[in-house]
Amino acid sequence: MKMVVCVVKMGIKLGTQTLRNWLIAEGLWQQRRKARKHRQWRQRKEHFGELVQMDGSHHDWLEGRGPKLALMGYIDDATSQVFARFYDYEGTLPAMDGFKGYVEYYGIPQSAYVDRHSTYKSTAKPTISDELNNKKPLSQFERALAELGVKVIHANSPQAKGRIERNFGTFQDRLVKEMRLKGTKTKEAANDFLVEYLPVYNQKFGVGAAKTADLHMPVPDGLILDDVLCKKTRRGVRNDHTIAHDKQLYQLLEKTTAKRVMVEERTDGSMLIKHNGKSLRFKEITSRPTKPEPVKSEALKPRKQNIPPKSHPWRNFNCQKPDISICVKTGHF
Repeated sequence: MKMVVCVVKMGIKLGTQTLRNWLIAEGLWQQRRKARKHRQWRQRKEHFGELVQMDGSHHDWLEGRGPKLALMGYIDDATSQVFARFYDYEGTLPAMDGFKGYVEYYGIPQSAYVDRHSTYKSTAKPTISDELNNKKPLSQFERALAELGVKVIHANSPQAKGRIERNFGTFQDRLVKEMRLKGTKTKEAANDFLVEYLPVYNQKFGVGAAKTADLHMPVPDGLILDDVLCKKTRRGVRNDHTIAHDKQLYQLLEKTTAKRVMVEERTDGSMLIKHNGKSLRFKEITSRPTKPEPVKSEALKPRKQNIPPKSHPWRNFNCQKPDISICVKTGHF
C-alpha cells in the first residue's frame, strides 16, 4: 500500500494491469462477480425500417465443397425481412458492403443493432480532447453510418439481438441443405443463390409490421454510397510526395501543397487518395531504390605514412616518473 501511495504522490504513470497486480498482492482488489442481470422480453418495433439487427456468422456453409465463409446477415426488427451476403471474413469492409446492399434494396434504416465486435465498436481509448468534448472514438463502421444518419446501438448480450441469432440457426439448417441440393461450391455461386432464395424465404416467414409506414429513407440525391461506406484514414505527405499506408509506400504523381491526405479503401478492393474531395493520381512503390556502392578507383594510392626522423624533438623527449618526495614538499600531485 505504501508503494502505491508513493507512486501516486510522485505522479508516476503506471499501466492499468501493473496497478491491478499491486493491489491484488496487497489484498486491496477483490474481483466481484456481477449479479445476473434481469432481462425481459422486448416488443418488436412498430415500423418497417425503424431498426435492423445485423451480425456475422462463421460456419462451414458449403460443407467442405468450397472455402469457409462468413454470412453477414441483416434482419428488420418489425417484419423479420432478411438480407444477407457471403464474404470471406467478418470485418469492416464486408460489413460496409453488406450494409450497402441492404440500403440499395430497402433504403437507409433509422438505426442498426449490432454487438460489441471490434468491427462495429471502436476499441481505442478516448483522448484528452475527446474527453473534454464529451466524444467517444468511433470505428470506421460507426463513422460511416453516422454520415448516413443511422443510429448505431450496441447490444450488451447475444440474447439482446436474438432475432438475428435465431435466424442464423435456421439458415445453418435450411440454407445449408438448399445449397447442398444445388451443388454450390463458390462464394459467388452462394451469393447468386441468396438472390433467388431470400425473396421466397421472406415471403414465407416474414410478418406484418404493427404500423404500415416504412421508415426507410431513400439515398439523398448526389450522395455516392461508396464515398461514405469505405475506410477513411488520414496520412501525412512526406517531402518527396510519398505517403505510407498499411506497410506500403505510395508516390503521388501530382504536385500538392497538402500536408495530410485522406486514404479511402473501397469495398471493391480499390483505393483512392483524396485532398479536399479531389482524387489524386498515385502509384505504388513496389521496391525502394538501393544506393549504389562507392566505386574504388585504382588510381588512388594509399596515403604515405609520415614517419618523423630520429633527430625530431619528439624522439628526444624523456618521460621520467616524478619524485614523490618533491611532490609532497611542494604540494603538487
